[in-house]
Amino acid sequence: MIPEPTPNVRQLLAFYLEAGVDCALMEEPVDRLTEADTPAAPIAVRETAPPRPVREMPAAVQAVPRSEIAPAPEAATALAREAARTAPTLEALRTLLETFEGCALRNTATRLVFADGNPQARIMFVGEAPGRDEDIEGLPFVGRSGKLLDRMIAAIGLDRSKAYIANVIPWRPPGNRTPTPQETQICLPFIQRQIELVNPDILVTLGNPSTQTLLSTRDGIMKTRGKWFDYDTGTRSIRAMATFHPAYLLRSPSYKRMSWQDLRAIAKALEQRGSPSS
Repeated sequence: MIPEPTPNVRQLLAFYLEAGVDCALMEEPVDRLTEADTPAAPIAVRETAPPRPVREMPAAVQAVPRSEIAPAPEAATALAREAARTAPTLEALRTLLETFEGCALRNTATRLVFADGNPQARIMFVGEAPGRDEDIEGLPFVGRSGKLLDRMIAAIGLDRSKAYIANVIPWRPPGNRTPTPQETQICLPFIQRQIELVNPDILVTLGNPSTQTLLSTRDGIMKTRGKWFDYDTGTRSIRAMATFHPAYLLRSPSYKRMSWQDLRAIAKALEQRGSPSS
């Protein structure tokens, strides 16, 4: 007789299903008939925890502090425009920024970084946003990039007593992250009013973000640097030039030569308009 072939796993499973075996409980077989005489172990009774008392709801929900409520970006931008327009002086503008609640960055920053230098200066430098060192001291460009900026303006015979320095964003973004477009638009009316109040002869935008924001261009810094733009304050036109941000020059020192060319053009423009103010 020819022996029957050994069934495979699929055939065995099919046989077990037909026999009513639909689950496997243990690895070893158990004789359930011999377990009938074995007394079952008592089942421990689990103590039931007493029901938790129902928590009474407060009669009124505590109001969230106003400073923690940020308006929608569109509303915040409108508020910023209205507030900036009403500032008659730089000091009044600074006070408005210190109390302005439309930008959430003020809640994470250590302090407001408004400006540094001479408000009567004929040249104004504008970067993007403060970093860690600036957030600690409350002044723009005081870290490594600030020291390089000092050397840059010293190369054309200027210092902070003859220049005015600010940022588009006056609060440090958390972790030095890039400001969002909404945050930039909210802060834009304040820096625009700041430029209008300083009223410099030359405006220098440092880096791509401040250049694109203030000079209304989408071109990169490689295309915009070294070229003259007209910045319209609404009351007059200011000559403006873009150049590399000092932080970028620290990472890419080979571009310092181009930056020096930009600074020479800026110095020549200042000479043509008269000697620098003291």
